Amino acid sequence: MSTQTAAEHELANLIVEALNLETVDPAAIDPEAPLFGGDLGLDSIDALEIALAVSKRYGMQLRSDHPDNQRIFSSLRTLSEHIERERTA
Repeated sequence: MSTQTAAEHELANLIVEALNLETVDPAAIDPEAPLFGGDLGLDSIDALEIALAVSKRYGMQLRSDHPDNQRIFSSLRTLSEHIERERTA
């Protein structure tokens, strides 16, 4: 398991809070593990909830029609990297 960066840890906390994953320790989320179809058991509805939470927290939109959504949402790390790129653009 890879170590989370500070940004990834903040995002992991946001995901756990937004999805009410009471049994999940944000620090235990592997930043390179799949967000969907993996241990967290997330689905497409969860992706919408994550996008809404990210929009509220970081003031940016994760659009449902973005052509790279599969890659962006593939792991905690790729989602965090996308958010950082968009925030500094």
